[in-house]
Amino acid sequence: MAKTTRAKRKAAGGREWWRGATIYQIYPRSYQDTTGDGSGDLAGITRRLKHVAELGADAIWISPFFRSPMADMGYDVSDYCDVDPMFGSLADFDALVTEAHRLGLKVIIDQVLSHSSDQHPWFKESRASRRNSKADWYVWADPRPDGSPPNNWISIFGGPAWEWDSVRRQYYLHNFLASQPDLNFHNLQVQKALLESVRFWLERGVDGFRLDTVNFYFHDQKLRSNPPLNRDMSEFTNANPYEYQYHKWDKSQPENIGFLKKLRALLDSYGDRATVGEVGDGSRSLKIVADYTSGGDKLDMCYTFDLLGPQFSPKHFARCIEEFEAAVADGWICWAFSNHDVIRHVTRWTPPGAEPARVAKLAAALIVSLRGSICIYQGEELGLLEADIAYEDLQDPYGIRFWPGFKGRDGCRTPMPWDAGRKNAGFSKAGKTWLPVPAAHAEAAVSVQRRDPNSVMTAYRAMLAFRRALSPLIEGSVEVLEAGEAVLVLARRSGSDTVLCVFNLATKPARWTAPRELGDVVVLEAIDLGASLRGRTVSLPPLSAAFLSAG
Repeated sequence: MAKTTRAKRKAAGGREWWRGATIYQIYPRSYQDTTGDGSGDLAGITRRLKHVAELGADAIWISPFFRSPMADMGYDVSDYCDVDPMFGSLADFDALVTEAHRLGLKVIIDQVLSHSSDQHPWFKESRASRRNSKADWYVWADPRPDGSPPNNWISIFGGPAWEWDSVRRQYYLHNFLASQPDLNFHNLQVQKALLESVRFWLERGVDGFRLDTVNFYFHDQKLRSNPPLNRDMSEFTNANPYEYQYHKWDKSQPENIGFLKKLRALLDSYGDRATVGEVGDGSRSLKIVADYTSGGDKLDMCYTFDLLGPQFSPKHFARCIEEFEAAVADGWICWAFSNHDVIRHVTRWTPPGAEPARVAKLAAALIVSLRGSICIYQGEELGLLEADIAYEDLQDPYGIRFWPGFKGRDGCRTPMPWDAGRKNAGFSKAGKTWLPVPAAHAEAAVSVQRRDPNSVMTAYRAMLAFRRALSPLIEGSVEVLEAGEAVLVLARRSGSDTVLCVFNLATKPARWTAPRELGDVVVLEAIDLGASLRGRTVSLPPLSAAFLSAG
């Protein structure tokens, strides 16, 4: 395939499809069941792609569907080049890609390269002896003289990041579950094998990859212990002791840059493909995003966890925007408010006494205003709240491990409600679904919201269309004009066009007056949350937004 597609497009002044794109994340086990087994599948995604296209998304991101024992819901891969039977077949995947492209949707798939399942043939061979062709494909280390693990690294899922193997009589590294051993990226054969697995999906027509835990690929070869984070222990509210360390040596190593360049070169050889990396490393995240997306020879974009937490204030949004703009000169970011790993943002951000649907509409207006690409998580367009899952229904090993201090991620992974009048809200004909369908979610189903002009889904469709119609929102610069206790104002500029995005994030009315140097201001028609303009002053009801043209 031609290697010059991306370069030619840049030279001609064209915009890569992923810049400013809206990416719709699909968690396949919870999207649509077509077999009646209570779990979603690839054919179900294909059946529902029209919904995504009508919503106004540009691409879908599908969470893992590869062969897996499902110890971590597919993020433990046992075959990188096949579909797990619970989701269907390679033919089902090919049909999905064909239909998505017919509807004008790009297809992005998850790639879990940092670790595999312990059931992967590579690991089975690696653990069989210290002398075989894959003995060094994973991270093995001898114990300390007292038999303890080689250092103090901690698993995100609890306990030491080292598991003893009785055959090799060594420890192996696992940053997540013990059944998810870390691959040894210092071995060039490992890199080559993983890149070939990426090529497999490129040949099947995928348009891009979401790279899970992209800063975890390399570890410190000297296996140095991490220092403490040096904070007052009373400040820690997380149930997981992983947060107590400064993760200097177990991730975010400089060698990662070289591998990302190899990955980029592979994708460039297939034309206009894209990558988005997941970066989680606390205060270092934006620096890592800058390193990974600069120069046009590594990742296209990354997302961090900055807007995936409980903070909902003008100052927080302003800080995240300004810190990114300062840190990442020529890189790109993908913003998200929710995904499959965090509590749904309507639950996180709705103040006591406020209407969740109003917060959901405000969030729709806010996310389309951000400079970068944006990611919408399935059900976000319905304003779904986090589901309350009983302990006996939990599937997430993370939640089971840390219950009740942390209830896990199942509350955001429940089945998508399609039809309020059908069994399991139209998700499945099964007697029992893999996670329950909450009654409140069924009441907010697509069938209900599609015909309601005041629904959250209608608001999302309107705001995504609004974003597509205005070049400043897709590719323009951003400036924070105001970030007070209640009001956040962003100026998005492209050429001579300026769009002012005005938000009241408080539960009391607020006002904002446009400075005269901005020129005349006119209201732009978007969703109606009750804001009004008189002269140069915008009156904002609680939890509302307004958009103005200035100049």
